Amino acid sequence: MFTSLNGLLKRITTKRTMTTITKNTNLADAKAPQVMLSAKTFFDQLTSREKLYAHYMSKASHCGTRIVLRQVSHESESIYDLIMMVHSGTGASYPETADRELYFDYISQFLANLGNYKSFGDTKFVPRCSKQYFYGLLELANIDKAARSSDVSGKFALWQDVIDKGIFEVDEKTGLLGFPATGYTSSYYFGPVSDKDMVLLKHEVFAALKILPENTRIKKLASGDFEILVASASRSSEVPGYPQGPVSLSNCRSAVFKFGDHCREMAKISEYLRAAQRYAANDEQGRFLAEYIRHFETGSSEAHKESQKIWVKDISPVIETNIGFIETYREPSGIIGEFESLVAIQNKNRTAKFSTLVKNAEKFIKLLPWGSDFEKPKFQPPDFTSLEVLTFAGSGIPAGINIPNYDDVRLNIGFKNVSLGNILNVSLNSKQTPTFIKDTDLELFRKYQADSFEVQVGIHELLGHGSGKLMCELEDGTFNFDVHNPPHDLSGNPVKTYYRKGETWGSKFGSVAGPFEECRAELIAMYLITNREILSIFGFDTREEQNNIIYAGFLQMARAGLVALEFWDPSTRKWGQPHMQARFAIMKTLLNHANGSNLLTLDYSQSDHSDLTINLNRSLIESQGHDAIAQFLHELHIYKCSGDQDRGTQFFLERSDVDGDLANFRSIVIEKKLPRRQIIQANTDLVNDEIKLKEYEESPSGMLQSFLDREV
Repeated sequence: MFTSLNGLLKRITTKRTMTTITKNTNLADAKAPQVMLSAKTFFDQLTSREKLYAHYMSKASHCGTRIVLRQVSHESESIYDLIMMVHSGTGASYPETADRELYFDYISQFLANLGNYKSFGDTKFVPRCSKQYFYGLLELANIDKAARSSDVSGKFALWQDVIDKGIFEVDEKTGLLGFPATGYTSSYYFGPVSDKDMVLLKHEVFAALKILPENTRIKKLASGDFEILVASASRSSEVPGYPQGPVSLSNCRSAVFKFGDHCREMAKISEYLRAAQRYAANDEQGRFLAEYIRHFETGSSEAHKESQKIWVKDISPVIETNIGFIETYREPSGIIGEFESLVAIQNKNRTAKFSTLVKNAEKFIKLLPWGSDFEKPKFQPPDFTSLEVLTFAGSGIPAGINIPNYDDVRLNIGFKNVSLGNILNVSLNSKQTPTFIKDTDLELFRKYQADSFEVQVGIHELLGHGSGKLMCELEDGTFNFDVHNPPHDLSGNPVKTYYRKGETWGSKFGSVAGPFEECRAELIAMYLITNREILSIFGFDTREEQNNIIYAGFLQMARAGLVALEFWDPSTRKWGQPHMQARFAIMKTLLNHANGSNLLTLDYSQSDHSDLTINLNRSLIESQGHDAIAQFLHELHIYKCSGDQDRGTQFFLERSDVDGDLANFRSIVIEKKLPRRQIIQANTDLVNDEIKLKEYEESPSGMLQSFLDREV
């Protein structure tokens, strides 16, 4: 069979036409670096009890794999099943043709992103190998292409549909995540859901009933009515706080809550969480695990919020965990969360630096360019730790996290900041030569990039996301600010806007909330990275070292803003990644909105921009650069705190708009883009009453094997 299939593939792959592919940017990365995310040194130092707790929390985390696949696209879970079926059916033997490596490039990127859309960019990627190679693998694995697939949406009913449409088909609409009503795709929705539909549901269902939407998906029926699908192990609708029947809407339609979405996974997660409870280190861990279980079993959003109130009080644990429907970046309206779960081990040496930063946080926040009216009356010191990630379930792994995202919990109880040390290491310790950096800057940039980024992440998470006060109407009708003598806005006039009862930062600012807030936090990091005391906390004591950290930080931000153009689509003028939209806005500010014109320039001599480089005037960073950052930051902050949605949204979108000159650089950014590194995660196994850690080779085969060894 192996020999005959090689002959078959040789005949049918001589012509590789991918007529549905419209852009090279949609092709899967070729020869992307795979990196093993190792936490072995720290894992080996754990006690047997701690290893068991970490093991069961990791098992619970990986049970969310299929949830993430379903949230990325309607076809992703079927593609995942196909990859696993092919591997099993072929006996792990793949025909040695030119397409073999290209096939593994695709499946490695798919598994690293938990779906066929880039976790960093939200654009679809398709294989570089031929479609016929896929069909050849189906034949080898005895899979009938006309058999029904595992897709439940109905869009990809047959395995042939999964390959033809789900894997290979891409155009200007299907290639981007967005509202189905306008032709884009999002598996947070079933049916032609629009932005207006989501505004209606936000106000008349979620806000009106005080129900959090993070663990839902939305189905729009042919009648125009809505079903709100709630993730839960139980299908019972008798959940406190949820209506038993349809909710009438102002457009003469209705919405009804349906429980039991992802029920298989919700039940398995609850089972593993119960096992983890037996090895909890303290009462807080046992209590927040109980609330997690209630959340996953019943679907109660209030239960998850309760879990976070307890979780923030579990200070500096050896094993840090968090699980739920957390970040809302990928859902087009910005209110539904992607499943995410973290299991990590504390790095005590690095944590010591952050503890010092926490102790001085209130002092540093007072240096920011606004008055006390726009800041919490008392800074609630968070738990700020450096962690080595053992397991992270989600479509992508960040370098730092600031959670929970519930504004009232953050304000009244507290929050946690974590810096993910081994993620920082694999992100920045690359052998690839960074693009657009001048030859004269390369040595310094390589030497200080990782250290500067660690400082930036620390400030971003603690002082960035941890600062600011939302001016709100409280549940009892009172206000957390002087409504009769409100603070003044940017024009010197009393503010006229605020957050009404039931409104949150996310619900009020919608899809712009994510990039807006990331930009504000990044700006705070850039504003304070010039502070010598903070740099000393991170271990940089000499003037020369500090200057190099500052320069590398601004240079890194300028480069990030330039390469962000990859994530901007010129046909729709939409951004596909909130962090990159934020970084572009900052780069554009340094380029166009600093006093004078020579702080930052983008230099080139060739008409095709092939020699494009970043030229940053080091001597002006702490004058022109700092002033430009301060002005931009001040404006964003006031708009956010005062809930000035209209002016704030307009200002941020203008600042992050890609004008003609900058748009011209996109083609060279695409041409020179480096493949994004793909992270392979370890697995844990219970063997003879001991927990064993298994790591993998840094290759597409290692990536695949890591998933084969999991029960998902």
